[in-house]
Amino acid sequence: MNDTPHSMSSARTLWELADRRARLTPDRPVLLQDDRSLTFGGLRTRAERVAAGLYDMGVRPGTVVAWQLPTRIETALLTFALARLGAVQTPVIPFYRDREVAFALRESKAEYFAVPGAWRGFDHTAMARRLGAKGIFEAYDELPEGDPSVLPAPPAEGTSVRWIYWTSGTTSDPKGVLHTDRSLIAGGSCLAHALHLSEDDVGSMAFPYAHIAGPDYTVMLLLYGFPAVMFEQFALPDALEGYRRHGVTVAGGSTAFYSMFLAEQRKQPGRKVIPSLRLLAGGGAPKPPEVYHAVVREMGVQLTHGYGMTEVPMITMGAPDDTAENLATTEGRPPEGMEIRVVGGEVRLRGEAVCHGYLDPAQTAEAFDADGFLRTGDLGHVTASGHLVLTGRLKDVIIRKGENISAKEIEDLLAAHPEVGDVAVIGLPDAERGERVCAVVERRPGAGDPTLDALTSYLRAEGLSVHKLPEQLEVVDALPRNETLRKVLKYKLRERYSGGPSSRVRSSVGPGHSGTVK
Repeated sequence: MNDTPHSMSSARTLWELADRRARLTPDRPVLLQDDRSLTFGGLRTRAERVAAGLYDMGVRPGTVVAWQLPTRIETALLTFALARLGAVQTPVIPFYRDREVAFALRESKAEYFAVPGAWRGFDHTAMARRLGAKGIFEAYDELPEGDPSVLPAPPAEGTSVRWIYWTSGTTSDPKGVLHTDRSLIAGGSCLAHALHLSEDDVGSMAFPYAHIAGPDYTVMLLLYGFPAVMFEQFALPDALEGYRRHGVTVAGGSTAFYSMFLAEQRKQPGRKVIPSLRLLAGGGAPKPPEVYHAVVREMGVQLTHGYGMTEVPMITMGAPDDTAENLATTEGRPPEGMEIRVVGGEVRLRGEAVCHGYLDPAQTAEAFDADGFLRTGDLGHVTASGHLVLTGRLKDVIIRKGENISAKEIEDLLAAHPEVGDVAVIGLPDAERGERVCAVVERRPGAGDPTLDALTSYLRAEGLSVHKLPEQLEVVDALPRNETLRKVLKYKLRERYSGGPSSRVRSSVGPGHSGTVK
């Protein structure tokens, strides 16, 4: 067969892509987990049997099936079985609880709900019953199976909405994001082609498979014919044994993952923490330039970072052969077919990988402009070389005395300070200034607590304008993060520290304290 990764990315549906890969390399592994493995041929064969089992249960093309399952081989089999049937599936992050799950089930009108039973000390089956979910079935280590001869023909087109993903819902109810097989294939193709991978690579999934990164990554495996190690629970250093045993060459997830690998590397300087590793790659959260340089310098591997969101799983991606300057300071370039337009500083997008809107038509109307470009809410610009530089969020601009201040600019500078483990900069209400700049710093293991005076002196030395200097410092053991790509939840920090003038009492801080200057 003459299929190549680029030609295969034209597959109409995810099932067609899986079938074509199974015909090409049926005996090569696609998923590795602990001491188990699944081949490309096994993925197709077993998924068809699971599709038949679901069909016997009453699942038909167009049936809405919700699933809240961990990152396991069985979860991937279930998703491809549903893709074979042409059902509409709505993945739910396993860490979500009653409020978020009830919302997803209600808004999607799910007719079936797959759960893992009792998992990590929480009874998902009991929750599903408590919420009055329909068609509850457990799908942790056993899946329904049947005779594939009863199945109707697989879907012939990939432009119908068959996926409902959920935004993080960090400030309000999550939004139901509508995707098609083609939009997910387009997003995964961007990631795959940018990273220049080959069938000799071994990838890794340390994030929830229910995240939009799940199909993004799986499309890459199908296009290039290499396997990935699945981690049901990711924690370092425990997970390192799995990376080493399977010879992982490509790891990552997001900036928080890079930092965790760096922390392990620093325990044994000069000895590679994962001997086979050659590339860290990810996205989903801002990457300070210093993180890039630290990974390359200390881990001896390349780092490529990209830009994506639930609405557009992959927008741009850094390439391993790009310049160090571009890899450190940009989000990479968009693939062919992704249009980027910057309007009033806001990044807007149009292309096949862009979602088809939201479950709520009013949200869809608000999200797209008159030319059909998605408003991302991110601020940035495109360089002469076509690389995208993100400078912050529309909602993350601090307006102090009428002057706009980018939180990301300050964060990037502070990330290089030797006493800063991680940092989030937020704007807090201030009667005199409108907003004041507050830096929330995560302690760096083995380092002392920084003071406000020390950090502002450092920022002055780095050339930061005086009006952008933080006026309040909070030092914490850990920044609040979500459970998917470990993004910092700034809304929680704003809630915690919007205490008003009474907290503004010191010009520097001691351990565990806060301080401000006027």
